[in-house]
Amino acid sequence: MSDRIGLGYDLHRLVPGRKLILGGLEIPFSRGLEGHSDADALIHAVIDALLGASGDGDIGRLFPDSDPAWKNARGADLLRTVVARLDAAGLEIVHVDTVIAAEKPAVAPHVGDMKKILCPLLGIGPDALGIKGKTNEGVGAIGRGEAIACWAVALLRAK
Repeated sequence: MSDRIGLGYDLHRLVPGRKLILGGLEIPFSRGLEGHSDADALIHAVIDALLGASGDGDIGRLFPDSDPAWKNARGADLLRTVVARLDAAGLEIVHVDTVIAAEKPAVAPHVGDMKKILCPLLGIGPDALGIKGKTNEGVGAIGRGEAIACWAVALLRAK
């Protein structure tokens, strides 16, 4: 098997009364992401990229929101499960690159801490994980501060 690439995407609404969790990190903010689990849109996008590259479905099939077992599940725990599946399938993660689209809060001050959480979970070094923050320049739901969206691409290789 040659190298395999997967693309992931996730979007969640920002709502009051929830913690904002991105990349496994709690970020101080007045609102958090709405969802069945912790709604960590960054980890969810990474999971979908990994599953896409491995040909193993998507996050909704593996962790359906109709299953109460995943209620309030931590994205980091879901990611551990996916990485273990990749390992069992003889696949290693080579590189992951991500984009977080959020009008607020600013992402850049938190990238280092996100990498400290995600790199050990993914089994890669910080040079093999890209995390970039972008605004939506005031356009659409993201630009109005109603939601945060994340994209991820992952490169896998047979061990």
